[in-house]
Amino acid sequence: MPAPAAPASAAAASAPAPTARKKPAPRRSRKALWFFVAIVLLGGAGGGWWAWHARATAAAAPKKPAAPVRARAQYYPLEPSFVINLADVDAARYLQVDVQLMTRDAATLAAMEQHAPALRNRLLLLFGQQTSQSLAERRGKERLQQQALAEVRAVLKGETTADKVEAVYFTSLVTQ
Repeated sequence: MPAPAAPASAAAASAPAPTARKKPAPRRSRKALWFFVAIVLLGGAGGGWWAWHARATAAAAPKKPAAPVRARAQYYPLEPSFVINLADVDAARYLQVDVQLMTRDAATLAAMEQHAPALRNRLLLLFGQQTSQSLAERRGKERLQQQALAEVRAVLKGETTADKVEAVYFTSLVTQ
């Protein structure tokens, strides 16, 4: 009996292949490279145009006027401290208060220095009218500040000088 024949595929696999040439890897198309270069160039051109346009628009836009620079606050202390008998009728009570005047105007500061004796006089008279009960609460102290500011402005206005006093501050206030 004849020997069975080996399958054809097995024989082909075991036989040495005739000199097979390896195919080179397919070359990439240069189209992809040119497409990438075009994208980069267009992106750069677009970015440059956007920067130029933003700068040109900012230069052409009307500029808002800058907010005026507010002058610095200047304080003038009325020294020495005020020590006043209060207007209480039931007992002898005292008020000790340190006062500072605030302005932003140099001419007003000079006027406050020049007329300090008149300012002290008016404030002494005002403080002497107060009672300890009226100064016990915050509202009474704030009312006294407003009255003191009005007195200071009245003195400066009466002397026909600059009267741009913005505030009267009590840096110390003690009733006893």
